[in-house]
Amino acid sequence: MLALLHTSPVHVPVFDALRDDIHPGLELRHHVDEGLLSRAREHGPDAVADDIRGVLARVAAGGARAVLCTCSTIGAVAEAAGSVVGVPVLRVDRPMAAAAVAAGARIVVLATVESTIAPTTELIEEEAGRAGRCVTVRAVLVPGAFERFAVGDGEGYVRLVAGAADAVSGVDADVIVLAQASMAPARELTITSVPVLSSPGLGLAAAAWAASRG
Repeated sequence: MLALLHTSPVHVPVFDALRDDIHPGLELRHHVDEGLLSRAREHGPDAVADDIRGVLARVAAGGARAVLCTCSTIGAVAEAAGSVVGVPVLRVDRPMAAAAVAAGARIVVLATVESTIAPTTELIEEEAGRAGRCVTVRAVLVPGAFERFAVGDGEGYVRLVAGAADAVSGVDADVIVLAQASMAPARELTITSVPVLSSPGLGLAAAAWAASRG
């Protein structure tokens, strides 16, 4: 069984659909705590470290063989807590960051929440160091997008993200990274020639492999 830690319920059907399409038979158990993101945005990710460790300990005790954190803002804190809960804890965006580094040196990160920018940039730079590559990372906060998300306007949210991606040209970037899992549907709307990466599919594949070995 693979447990998933979400900070929004919108992620549940996304990962269930990916499981059905690519990993049939994999048992998913979802844990949603919206308060983790709101507190992390206000006080910083480290402020919710104890709460995250508590959640991870409970899901591990419940039989999870691995845990996937789908929130980029708290992903680093969750990943670090893996050493104390006894099961692998993966952040959904690490495989995407590795893929971005492999794709080129000029990486544009699109985010709709400012608290996601630093963790995502640091992760990409970490993966670049592992790969022995030099990269430049430029972060863009998509204006007005999170406000759409907060009121349940998923269609408007995705359109704004896609528009921001389309404003990036091959002159400026080798690859575009959608920093948050919720942004993934925008890939289907973009018309930019620059490759656009999202985290859910890559992250779930890595977590499914970890769970199978647990």
